[in-house]
Amino acid sequence: MTPPGPPGSPDPYGVHPAWLPDEAFRPIGSRRTLLRGGGPLAGTVHEEVARACARYGGSVRRQAAGPDDGAATGGDDRVETGGPYDLVLALTAAGPLPAVAEAVLAGFRRGSVPDDGPAAEGRSIEDEGIGEEGYVVARRDGVTVVLADSAAGLLYGLFHVVRLGEEAFGAERPAERHRPAARLRMLDHWDNVAVHPVMGQVERGYAGGSIFWRDGAPRDDLTRVAAYGRLLAACGVNAVAVNNVNVHAAETRLLTDRLGDVAAIADRLRPYGVRVHLSVNFAAPLALGGTATADPLDEDVRAWWAAVTTRVYEAIPDFGGYVVKADSEGQPGPHAYGRDHADGANLLAGALAPFGGVVHWRAFVYNHRQDWRDRSTDRARAAYDHFAPLDGRFRDNVILQVKHGPIDFQVREPVSPVIAAMPRTRVALELQVTQEYTGQQRHVCYLAPMWSEVLGFRPWGPAGPGVADIVAGGVAGGGLVGVSNAGDDPYWTGHPLAQANLYAFGRLAWAPSSDPAAILDEWIGLTFPPAAGRDHRRLREALHEIMDDSCGTYERYTAPLGVGFMVRPGHHYGPDVDGYEYTPWGTYHFADRDGVGVDRTRATGTGFTGQYPPPWSEVYESLTRCPDELLLFFHHVPYGHVLHDGSTVIQHIYDTHFAGVEEVERARLRWAELAGLVPAALHARVRELFAEQLRCAEEWRDQVNAYFLRKSGAPDAQGRHIP
Repeated sequence: MTPPGPPGSPDPYGVHPAWLPDEAFRPIGSRRTLLRGGGPLAGTVHEEVARACARYGGSVRRQAAGPDDGAATGGDDRVETGGPYDLVLALTAAGPLPAVAEAVLAGFRRGSVPDDGPAAEGRSIEDEGIGEEGYVVARRDGVTVVLADSAAGLLYGLFHVVRLGEEAFGAERPAERHRPAARLRMLDHWDNVAVHPVMGQVERGYAGGSIFWRDGAPRDDLTRVAAYGRLLAACGVNAVAVNNVNVHAAETRLLTDRLGDVAAIADRLRPYGVRVHLSVNFAAPLALGGTATADPLDEDVRAWWAAVTTRVYEAIPDFGGYVVKADSEGQPGPHAYGRDHADGANLLAGALAPFGGVVHWRAFVYNHRQDWRDRSTDRARAAYDHFAPLDGRFRDNVILQVKHGPIDFQVREPVSPVIAAMPRTRVALELQVTQEYTGQQRHVCYLAPMWSEVLGFRPWGPAGPGVADIVAGGVAGGGLVGVSNAGDDPYWTGHPLAQANLYAFGRLAWAPSSDPAAILDEWIGLTFPPAAGRDHRRLREALHEIMDDSCGTYERYTAPLGVGFMVRPGHHYGPDVDGYEYTPWGTYHFADRDGVGVDRTRATGTGFTGQYPPPWSEVYESLTRCPDELLLFFHHVPYGHVLHDGSTVIQHIYDTHFAGVEEVERARLRWAELAGLVPAALHARVRELFAEQLRCAEEWRDQVNAYFLRKSGAPDAQGRHIP
């Protein structure tokens, strides 16, 4: 694995350490550690601690759980319960433990502890374990103790101590249990094996090329993949799909004669508990010549998938499963054979079930050849119309993967009604970490506040469960899936500050109720750790000022009141108000001389509001009750319509677009003040990107304001210049 470099700058191999710089390991590396536990993941824990100790002068002793492990990793498998130790990392089954660890474990087993997972706070855990990936952390009698039932939990516990830093070795700390709310915390890479003539090596990738593939082949050196797995484990991600959901010819063959390429990637991610998944072509049996059809009810097709899947697990025993985009935007699917999505998903689920695998079946299905003049056709309705009637027909190992909104990852959409419409189906929430519609990692746009709002949305009102409860509900939940924003750029995400989105996705997938500002604070503390001569408080305050509401800033200079998709067709960067308005992909604002917005009401529009349960079906239906930020998503209104804050729609458009540009300028100047507090190369990269963000924000302001001035004929009340 590539060794990390100096804090905040690319290492000698040209790769930035992101949130795992060496300095973040100083508190652990300068102390005495005992590790009790065997197996490969415990070996990873040992390697992490040993590397830190070698740099900072501490020591680590590993005692394996059994006779087969200690010597293989250079550890010592003698039973030793003495010390002294500053840190004990131990599997609960690897006793005997040091007395302080036994005391923590005994207290945990007979008491109740605060819990950040799906369990209620403080409930009795006498009959429960710590959990498959969970851990308990405490500080007692001058020793920090991390206990876990599994080596995966021990690995996550280690990174918890890294996040705490010196605080982990300070005051006494009562036992706390930490375990993930969602079992599946997954990233989908839209990476192409062969370079696509339109989309390139990575579709919707804004951070360079793929870390897995290059020019039709796997990368010769997969060292970076291991470093990536390390970063993912440190924020809680445990699964990765390694190829694009739009599966082309080269990717189709990953199932068969190119399976060894996938296995090589899995080998690099396995030491960090990250399982590999594969996006597959639904028509693979036909495309590869194995059958005469891809009909999901055909026995030959079923046999083909069963045989291929068996070979996949022979090559990759911990393989996670398949990801499928079917009957969507030209991808093949079961509709070609008169079958439905349940038939298609269940075909693959049947092949995966004997091995414990799952199929992620994406709900992103709509008519992309619609007539823009037909106002009864509504892209927002499509996923619900396709999938809600199928609830209860999917096998237990099918996960319906639903985008967070009903359109396509816009900066402002309502929560998809599909999430509440499938109570008998495992549903996963899909978020777009890569910033396709939010600045393409050339703009600062910290997405965690938006994601947190989605996760906290309660479809049945304040007394009902939230989205996080539905998608992260233990075994029954489908988990969280993010479209990765990482590439082979030296800073991983192109924009160094976009790393915060990747980190925040993992942390919210682990604990959906986490405060986005607190997550950002974690990321800042890890990525820019305190150092001599650095005013860390000033740096931290400035980054919060720049990033906390950066998503709101982006919304202000781009998308007014729930209108989206005013982007240039194809690459989706920069403004084009009518770019998609009269195309087969959909119509999104219906602006004319009298007003703007899409009527999605039951009374006079497309009926989309009826896809929500009460009370939201009534709230969105009502012109007076609909939240202003979603007004134009649900209603077509005159430009003079008065919002709840007393402003008119047209004046709101003008004001927010001017304000958004002003906020970008303030952020740019604030960043300029940080010269000398962050590495020069990183500062220069962000400074250049801020210049582009300001240019683009001004373009958005001018084009959107000019468009609506000409449509409405209403001047800006403040008399500002509009081109």
